[in-house]
Amino acid sequence: MLNPFRPSAGATPPEIIGRSGLLDEFAYGLTLRSGAPGLLTIFTGARGIGKTVMLGEVHQRARDEGWAIISETATRGFVARIGAAMGRLCDDLGDGPPSRRITGVAAAGFSITTQLPPESQVDWRTTAETLLRILDSHQTGLVITVDEIHAADRDEIAQLAANTQHFTQEGLPIGLVFAGLPAAVSDLLNAGVVTFLRRADKIDLHAAAIRDVENSYSRTFAAAGFALGPDVIRDAAESTGGYPFLIQLVGYFLWRECERTPNAQLGTARAQEAIAAAHRRNARTVIEAALSTLSHKDRDYLIAMTLDNQASASGDIARRLNLKPNAAANYRNRLLTAGLIEPAGYGRVAYALPGLREHLAKASLE
Repeated sequence: MLNPFRPSAGATPPEIIGRSGLLDEFAYGLTLRSGAPGLLTIFTGARGIGKTVMLGEVHQRARDEGWAIISETATRGFVARIGAAMGRLCDDLGDGPPSRRITGVAAAGFSITTQLPPESQVDWRTTAETLLRILDSHQTGLVITVDEIHAADRDEIAQLAANTQHFTQEGLPIGLVFAGLPAAVSDLLNAGVVTFLRRADKIDLHAAAIRDVENSYSRTFAAAGFALGPDVIRDAAESTGGYPFLIQLVGYFLWRECERTPNAQLGTARAQEAIAAAHRRNARTVIEAALSTLSHKDRDYLIAMTLDNQASASGDIARRLNLKPNAAANYRNRLLTAGLIEPAGYGRVAYALPGLREHLAKASLE
């Protein structure tokens, strides 16, 4: 049995833990086919919390119902690439039989990389409407997913939202599902340029329960015949903090250790080595990547938070850094938008990424 853990962006894990029922409204919307609340959904959460995996589940649910899928990431020109994908679907389906089932289109391969000019926007809507009417005649529809909406150009988001609203008002079968970092998504929705999206079903993804992680590890390793004692399973689960990317990383490295001596029970020392390797990989691929774009002052703010065992009071951070309240608030807001910290009660913030406190504390001593 091959290692089932896939600790890479968007890869499907062996089990999706703690997400039961989150797509029920979306699935119901696929049966109604137009105007259902679940067909307009936004997933938010910290980096590595499983937003892209949830988009993958959206794709699977839509495919199961025969819907067309266009999957995009909110880099510059994504609306134009969606339009190109719609045009290709129109060409493919225009003369297709009524019973044809669609398995999806990935728009990333198209070469259009600029925002649609005004004269092309009418053609974009016309192409989309043509496609949606073809799909409607097949008793199916179109789901568009856009990842990393926090990085999107607001004009493009406004354009996509306005057109989706138009199609919904026309009773055409379209679904729009986004994913992005919480503070940036909230800022986008409050900006006034995408009022339609405020009606979206906003689903905040959180860490899974440790007990559920333990149960998942027990089932997955037992299915392969690997012997892991309950203490090892418990330590591994607790080390993840219920954070989906770490669940995959820890499971991946534990599996590698088990493969080396498949007929022996994995000891505590080797299990701890696997857990440490997983956290080192998390530091490199998630934490260091997130920190790489910060200014020195932003990093100073984060390092000042390491002096607190739990959440930090914004006023305390300002005093430690000798900052005026408005300057401290600017750094706080930037870090919230970057998804590195999160609100933790009135006037308080906490780290949003597991392992970030330890990484910063270690770095500050070097």
